[in-house]
Amino acid sequence: MSQRTQRTVETVVGMEVHVQLKTRTKLFCSCETRFGDVPNSHVCPVCLGMPGVLPVMNREAYRLAVMTALALGCRLAPRTKWDRKHYYYPDLPKNYQISQYDMPLAEHGQLEIETPGGGRKTIRILRVHLEEDAGKLTHPEGDGNSSEVDLNRTGTPLMEIVSQPDLRSVDEVRAYCTGLRQLVTYLGVSEANMQMGHMRFEPNINLHVTEDGRTFATPIVELKNLNSFRAVERAVAFEERRQLDEWDERRVTLEEAGKTTRGWNDDTGETFVQREKEEAHDYRYFPEPDLVVVEPEAAWVDGLRAGLPELPLAKKDRFVRDFGLSEYDAGVLTATAEIAEYYETVVAATDLPKPAANWVTQGLMREVHERGIEINSAGDFPVVPQRLAELVRAVEGGGISKQAGDRVLKGMIETGRAPAEIIEAEGLAQTSDTAELEKWIKDAIAANPGPAADYRAGKKKALGRIMGHIMKSSRGKANPRVVTEMLEKRLAE
Repeated sequence: MSQRTQRTVETVVGMEVHVQLKTRTKLFCSCETRFGDVPNSHVCPVCLGMPGVLPVMNREAYRLAVMTALALGCRLAPRTKWDRKHYYYPDLPKNYQISQYDMPLAEHGQLEIETPGGGRKTIRILRVHLEEDAGKLTHPEGDGNSSEVDLNRTGTPLMEIVSQPDLRSVDEVRAYCTGLRQLVTYLGVSEANMQMGHMRFEPNINLHVTEDGRTFATPIVELKNLNSFRAVERAVAFEERRQLDEWDERRVTLEEAGKTTRGWNDDTGETFVQREKEEAHDYRYFPEPDLVVVEPEAAWVDGLRAGLPELPLAKKDRFVRDFGLSEYDAGVLTATAEIAEYYETVVAATDLPKPAANWVTQGLMREVHERGIEINSAGDFPVVPQRLAELVRAVEGGGISKQAGDRVLKGMIETGRAPAEIIEAEGLAQTSDTAELEKWIKDAIAANPGPAADYRAGKKKALGRIMGHIMKSSRGKANPRVVTEMLEKRLAE
């Protein structure tokens, strides 16, 4: 590489994200979308593209896509049509895909994301449209000469969300992907389970290299079918390095080379060339003759808009404002709609937002993560919000210590019993009986002469050592407030 006086490099990324919608049946037929069943068991003449069949649009898929577009602030099209997108692939039985080309469902929206530095950034949404999925190819282990085709997924409803190239770093790309996943799960339009292929990410990435006052754009690369946040991060980071190395070596610009499509090898951590990026004319789009134009009624759209739930960032801001929570705690508590609902139910039952936040984000989440379960308000979760509220009130009211509360929480998860039952059965209720407390205090001072002398010499932190001894001896039953007062008085004598 020749020596240059100045150079800056800016990463430019636009995202195409495919979201599988949460419908029972496929987009144009009544075959089920259930995951994991026997290959080729959910197929019919419609999704297999047999001659003479007629597709019928899934109204629920359309409703879910419109909900998402409204939540993104998009402008809904008054009329939208279906188009045939022609290409050949072994798991595409019709040799075309029903999609939306020049009249998409919605355009010109935005998604606000939280940037790594703690700020927020608005990412413009170019379009939202519906299309059907293709099938799936599997490659038998040890057999490099054949592939197996499973068409169960063929015809599954996909919503494609296309952003403008507003992302400028790997961190921003991840924030966008996680923010979009959070949005669709809050709306309930998708399960967004990436292990099941419910979300697939396709970054379009190139570099803007400025050298000595002139800016050059490297060729755009579309990375196909990334199905995890980690894969997105690694692939975009690799492509940044690869494109910069290629620029230093060949100095080929976007105008000279256009676009290419690359795949991602998760094992090697590298991208690889798949094909040159097709243009629209390569797909020979034309209107789907078997489906009518869709014209949503204004009253129906208004009803969907009015029924939108509170969105994640708005909920987070409200938790900070109304409950006095930190940005971090509010973020944890609004990570999913289920956790947020659970927390708000506990707050409603206690009117103790900060202690409730501590018990949900620390004690409860630690336990459920260790046990591999998820927090929700449903009856199948061992600790319903009302029961946790009872525990919060018991600890905050001085009925039991925090240490005892941790034991009670474990017991609630393991047995499903109410806090009061566990407290009584295990004798965990705190005591303020001065005679009993006096005995524990006397024993603790005798066992800790050094800390006692340090406290009397003015080292106030030494009190914690003695308090720890008392709480251990009492198995958490000693009331900390009363013990502190009595202990300070005794050590002052």
